[in-house]
Amino acid sequence: MREFGGPEVLRLEEVPDPEPARGQTLLDVRLAGVNYADVHVRGNTYLAPVELPYIPGNEVVGTTVDGRRVVALTQGGGYAQKVAAHRRLQWEIPDEVTDEQAVSLALQGNSAYHLLFTVAQIVKGQTVVIPAAAGGVGSLAVQLAHRAGARVVALAGTGEKRRLALELGADAAVDSCEEDGLTERILEAAGGPVHAALEMTGGRTLRQTLDAVGPRGRLVVYGFAGGQLADVPVHKLLQKSVTVAGFWLPHLYTDRTLPLAASMRQLFDAVGNGTLRIVTGGTYPLADAAKVHHVLNSRTGTGKFSLDTSE
Repeated sequence: MREFGGPEVLRLEEVPDPEPARGQTLLDVRLAGVNYADVHVRGNTYLAPVELPYIPGNEVVGTTVDGRRVVALTQGGGYAQKVAAHRRLQWEIPDEVTDEQAVSLALQGNSAYHLLFTVAQIVKGQTVVIPAAAGGVGSLAVQLAHRAGARVVALAGTGEKRRLALELGADAAVDSCEEDGLTERILEAAGGPVHAALEMTGGRTLRQTLDAVGPRGRLVVYGFAGGQLADVPVHKLLQKSVTVAGFWLPHLYTDRTLPLAASMRQLFDAVGNGTLRIVTGGTYPLADAAKVHHVLNSRTGTGKFSLDTSE
């Protein structure tokens, strides 16, 4: 990216190999994960400012100099054949987990896990609302919540996506395409107010989701895909003693209590034993990054998209 804008600003170019900083190692990238955060980076609406020229991509599967296969979190640079990643943010992939499965776990898998269990503190028997339930984070969150014994109300914009959410373990699937009446549809599906809800659209969707949260419930905000940054109505929070929390995964990157290492072990185990299904949206050549961003912009895709740097 040499400028901010639409998908067309993503161009394939030859650039020098990155120079690893202290604590980093150079990885040969096999797959680069594509995330909605990359869309925000491209449009200059990301939570952290970036300097141009810039290579997007915060999640890769690659190999180390000594040949180990790892999945890693990066702070940019992932859409490339080589990337520098901190040693603390890379994990060796078990033999029973494929590259295509692993590329979903570092950013989206960890996000789903910590949204549910670190921030929302979901436990067995509680009801949780999960938006974009057929997407990368959402499809994993539905399954993780279901495995924990929670009742899941999934939000999705098409009948096909709602059917997928139900297949993944959701107890109910609600149409999120029409904003009018969203609160009522959630309440009907849940049989009353919910204990917790995840939210990543903003604006009116946020407010209507908040209205479905019961007394002493939790709302966890992890995005603003709709482009709207609305104030949370404090009066409603006080009326119901609702807790609203924001979550951004990079804040765990420097946490020396190793919460990411613990969640990665659980995610690897669940994929390896077949209890966590990775929904893939497809793997594209690196040169087709702009095409993948068009799909993300249109919100027509399902599951995880990745880029193959060998093509």
